[in-house]
Amino acid sequence: MRIVIAGGHGQIALRLERLLAARGDEVAGIIRKAEQADDLRQAGAEPVVLDLESASVDEVAERLRGADAAVFAAGAGPGSGATRKDTVDKAAAVLFADAAVQAGVRRFVVVSSMGADPRHQGDEIFDVYLRAKGEADAYVRGLDALDWTILRPGQLTDDAGTGLVRLEARTGRGPIPRDDVAAVLAELVDTPATAGLTLELISGSAPVSVAVKSVAGN
Repeated sequence: MRIVIAGGHGQIALRLERLLAARGDEVAGIIRKAEQADDLRQAGAEPVVLDLESASVDEVAERLRGADAAVFAAGAGPGSGATRKDTVDKAAAVLFADAAVQAGVRRFVVVSSMGADPRHQGDEIFDVYLRAKGEADAYVRGLDALDWTILRPGQLTDDAGTGLVRLEARTGRGPIPRDDVAAVLAELVDTPATAGLTLELISGSAPVSVAVKSVAGN
């Protein structure tokens, strides 16, 4: 498969790129800064320098053409203000989805956030973030041309992955290592029977492949 990842230099994305490349997939990661390119090459991915905050749908679609799947893993990051939550976590996700439709890429996986909700209340930066993610998720769900799956991990940690997760429509809050998020994403990309599902993810007791198979087709 050829898989294009938006936010290719993110902590989860780099882990995902290593997993996909190791299993023989062709991976490209969209990055904003040229100086990030070597990190992607070391992960086995082809770097594509493109700023999703200023690119057009046509420009992004050109990078997606020929791909078998697209993964939106971009984020403004914890140090960013409310404006970039809107331009990255919402607008870039919408742009990437529109570009996938234009490029004919049906399989589309989104890294969202537990608690994402367009109706979320509050004025703190994290409240703005949850609204932005929720609005982006709602937009993607409305696109019939995409076989989308939305993944909403719990509290992200840098602990070593265990390969044991809980993946359901509702899990309740809990931690999850980024290693395990990447492993679940790799499995989801390869499991189109999870299309149309919004899934929460925390650490649990089921091996990743078993967890994904158990929700597929639901």
